[in-house]
Amino acid sequence: MSEQKGLLERLRRGLRRTQEAFLGPLEDLLGSPRMDSGLLEELEELLITADIGVITSERILEKLRRDLGRKELSDPRRLRDYLREEIASLLGQVASREPPYPTRPWVVLFLGVNGCGKTTTIGKIAWRHRQEGKKVLLAAADTFRAAAIEQLQIWGKKAGADVVSHRPGADPSAVIFDALKAAKARQMDLLLIDTAGRLHTKRNLMEELRKVKRVIGREATEAPHEVLLVLDATMGSNSLTQAREFHQALGVTGLVLAKLDGTAKGGALIGIVDELKIPVKYLGIGEKLDDLEEFEPESFAEALLIP
Repeated sequence: MSEQKGLLERLRRGLRRTQEAFLGPLEDLLGSPRMDSGLLEELEELLITADIGVITSERILEKLRRDLGRKELSDPRRLRDYLREEIASLLGQVASREPPYPTRPWVVLFLGVNGCGKTTTIGKIAWRHRQEGKKVLLAAADTFRAAAIEQLQIWGKKAGADVVSHRPGADPSAVIFDALKAAKARQMDLLLIDTAGRLHTKRNLMEELRKVKRVIGREATEAPHEVLLVLDATMGSNSLTQAREFHQALGVTGLVLAKLDGTAKGGALIGIVDELKIPVKYLGIGEKLDDLEEFEPESFAEALLIP
């Protein structure tokens, strides 16, 4: 099996529940005798139900109505190919740049609410780069939960990466200061920073994360070099609200969709990218170290729409 086919199969497994929820009703539409206003209304409802979002669904339908003059679109059976192309186009409108790591250490700040899969994602990304021969250091800056520190230490051991941590309740900025100092001294390629995600008050959380980002900027030139937001795929369209808030407060540069294998709401990613114009970096499709895929718009669209 080729590498591309292998990726598609892994994505199809990860998107299985999302695909099942979407393809059944779509198959009914594909059996319609002709493309008419009633069919288009049903399609729009299907897209919204699939958590793609009202704004993005309307955008797709508006373009479809403009394109209906094309001969091939007179047949509803062509809808699948049309949607695949449109979804791939929407997801690919913001390119995801693979960092060249011109600066050592390359500092990545991870954001996300508690329970989103953030710490697990950091462990997987650390392992991925360790497999490439990179030197990786982790910083346990979520000091408000002892379990978060312990979890990162466990993932660091699995990935073969050291972890800088303080006692629970310590100042996150102090952890980051020590981690940056250690990363420079040890000539690390990457420093991956975990952060708190509790939502007891959104204002306090965002203020704390802004402080963390300022500390990083003072201690390392142009850092953080990436700000990755980890979203829980099971949250569906609610993830859009989270993404808006984190992006407005901290300038998110990339997205990671975790827990994709456990939900029928993976379509929410399409609306998030379309509205916020933030590239997707990775998809989490399981609990193992290698259950993380680099995001490819065309492969995602095909895995979603082609059985």
